Amino acid sequence: MYSLFKSVIDNDRSSVVICDTNHTIVYMNKSAIERYHKDLTGSSLLDCHNPKSNEIIIKVVDWFRKSCDNNMIYTFHNEKENKDVYMVALRDDEGALIGYYEKHEYRNSETAKVYDFSKSLI
Repeated sequence: MYSLFKSVIDNDRSSVVICDTNHTIVYMNKSAIERYHKDLTGSSLLDCHNPKSNEIIIKVVDWFRKSCDNNMIYTFHNEKENKDVYMVALRDDEGALIGYYEKHEYRNSETAKVYDFSKSLI
């Protein structure tokens, strides 16, 4: 089962950086490693941001902890890349917070042809 979930993350064209509740980066997909120009696994996400951003990240994670219903929050729109960005809670089977990640939703229409088997999109 783990391989299936890992494959979903690895094949996402968007950057996926997964953190535990201590803000340690536990996984980065290929898109994230390319975007940030290195594998930051094992590092603190808080070392990658300024103090104001860290304050907001900590506040969001505290909000995730307050209720199992607090699972996603909109963080900003990146005009240059035409995408919305969210922080998403990761929970175990009992609903306890076990981590979080940042989700990117691009707003550009797909340019590939429908079912074009001649090339890969990833």
